[in-house]
Amino acid sequence: MASSPITMMKMKLNNCSPPSTAAAARFLPLLGPHQIRFRSSLAPFHNPSFPRTIITRPTFSSSSIITAAMASEASVKVIDGKKVAKDVRDEINAEITRMKDSIGVVPGLAVILVGDRKDSATYVRNKKKACEAAGIKSYEVCLPENSTEEEVLKYISDFNDDPMVHGILVQLPLPSHMDEEKILHAVCIEKDVDGFHPLNIGQLAMRGREPLFVPCTPKGCIELLHRYNVEIKGKKAVVIGRSNIVGMPAALLLQREDATVSIVHSRTKNPEEITRQADIIIAAVGKPNMVRGSWIKPGAVIIDVGINPVEDATNPRGYRLVGDVCYEEAIKVASAITPVPGGVGPMTIAMLLSNTLLSAKRINNFK
Repeated sequence: MASSPITMMKMKLNNCSPPSTAAAARFLPLLGPHQIRFRSSLAPFHNPSFPRTIITRPTFSSSSIITAAMASEASVKVIDGKKVAKDVRDEINAEITRMKDSIGVVPGLAVILVGDRKDSATYVRNKKKACEAAGIKSYEVCLPENSTEEEVLKYISDFNDDPMVHGILVQLPLPSHMDEEKILHAVCIEKDVDGFHPLNIGQLAMRGREPLFVPCTPKGCIELLHRYNVEIKGKKAVVIGRSNIVGMPAALLLQREDATVSIVHSRTKNPEEITRQADIIIAAVGKPNMVRGSWIKPGAVIIDVGINPVEDATNPRGYRLVGDVCYEEAIKVASAITPVPGGVGPMTIAMLLSNTLLSAKRINNFK
């Protein structure tokens, strides 16, 4: 898991400063509302109104790096996660209304929070607000840090049996005295909207099998690529980080899209060299500004999952949020990139709502 915000706030600013307003990158246009269709799967979504983002494969040399670094920052396309997430939530809201009007069912999501971590409490609060806005009924259980596994398992069992609950989410991380695998395994697989049940992950890893649910953040990453018509098939993709929550399932999803995937992790001896070969980079390592401009091949597409607080005396809060990729350097080389914040973060909650709706439709056999 990534370091806590309190720990990360103590970090010193490095040479990667936030981009200026004057040098702000332009936003790539999204699909129009009349072109939106709600999709429960991750089948490629192509908008015919504008061409696919074609990732070129230039001969790589030091001169090409210099040329790319000199390119105008205004030429990069910003992948607007906030806009995509809003579109997804609007689609979900319309589908929930249709289901409620047709069969009288409202999707329900239960969230179990153990402990008093401020970041976890914030995530749960944001999920609850998103549920209410989308028309999903939310159920929340907050337990103290010293709660027992048996107490958590009892709530999970109750939600498993509750027909009004279609999705169950146990907020991670759990206190150290609890067996995370045991607790996640207790969630009924048909309600595992977080996608962390071992059987769902196993199905994701197997060719020819379909998981009931895909983990929300990796699903959001792929959805962003689809919505912006980034071609994945046959491309070289590098995932930086191999966590069970993001890195590993993201790599599996890219493989399902027929990308050639490499994973860079803490034991990788030549991470910069491997990353520089990628047409698509998904960075999910939890280290601020780790990926520099020199790591990026000209024209690559970057999905930055990281959200790291770093000390900033000019900010009223005393810190600012940065990704795992040095944005100011990356926009001089990449063809498209997600900002931090406002990129992947909004998509995670949108995909959770999507999974909850998918579960409600499946349980009630609603097409």
